[in-house]
Amino acid sequence: MSTFTMLLSTGAKAPSAGSTVGMIIFYVVIIIGMLYLMVIRPSKNQQKSLNEITSSLEAGDSVLTASGFYGVVVDVNDEVVVVEFGSNKNCRIPMKKAAIQAVEKPDGTTISMDK
Repeated sequence: MSTFTMLLSTGAKAPSAGSTVGMIIFYVVIIIGMLYLMVIRPSKNQQKSLNEITSSLEAGDSVLTASGFYGVVVDVNDEVVVVEFGSNKNCRIPMKKAAIQAVEKPDGTTISMDK
């Protein structure tokens, strides 16, 4: 006996169109919620952390760049920071603030992307 004939013989009803649409809406809401928790929320936290780092930059801060170089901030402008690398005073490179991953203040406090 097939499943369909068993359903008919027991008097069970097939799911109605309303319950099918409700289940689809339920699954869409669950998927959107998971997308928010896994993608959107972490990127907002990362952007908040980056804004905190860039707003706290001052001359004399030790920084770690995205490429892995350590240096000392010499000058801070709107979007550009001049960083001095090594003990050679002639090695000063301007870079965007977004390229800075961690800041260590002269008093020893550290602000980084990896909170």
